Amino acid sequence: VGADGATHAGSFDTTYLACLPNFVVMAPGDEAELTHMVATAVAIDDRPSSFRFPRGEGVGVDMPETGVPLEIGRGRIMREGTKVALLSFGGRLAECLAAAEELEAHGLSTTVADARFARPLDTALIDRLAREHEVLLTVEEGAIGGFGSHVLNHLALSGALDAGLKVRPLAFPDRFLDQDKPDAMYATAGLDARGIVSTVFATLGRDGDAAVLRA
Repeated sequence: VGADGATHAGSFDTTYLACLPNFVVMAPGDEAELTHMVATAVAIDDRPSSFRFPRGEGVGVDMPETGVPLEIGRGRIMREGTKVALLSFGGRLAECLAAAEELEAHGLSTTVADARFARPLDTALIDRLAREHEVLLTVEEGAIGGFGSHVLNHLALSGALDAGLKVRPLAFPDRFLDQDKPDAMYATAGLDARGIVSTVFATLGRDGDAAVLRA
């Protein structure tokens, strides 16, 4: 197919599905996770479920021989850090890992987590990230009102925002993006590694570093 169009960029499914009660909403961070989510969807027989099918090529991870159903509502930690936490939902995981490498090079110890589920949320994982880091970014390939909104709602109700945690949800802007190649759309939305790093710098008040990245 050609470039993604303004209304067909896969922007809205998480937002309209994750508000439905008892709906399992999944998004894979890589091609191996996609295999496991297919198996998970097959195994779920008591409620509706969905998983995203990322466009384009995989990232090159080792593939399992068969898919294994995932524990519902359980994310995973991809790398450990102490200051910045990047919580990815879906196909931006590789960009989060690349951003973490760049942030580490600037002295910012960074955790990367793969949420896997927008519903039900892994609240224990979110609570840990909020408790152990100064900055928390949620990163998703979707419109506002989706994964990041559910995370923020949980953080607000749990009181995690009362202690000064800096949270920034990264999603598509609240407008229709012009037709373009997916990578160009992600760059426009600030959902590539460069945009993620720039957001972290700006959040920490390192505007000089952010300006250099934008130049």
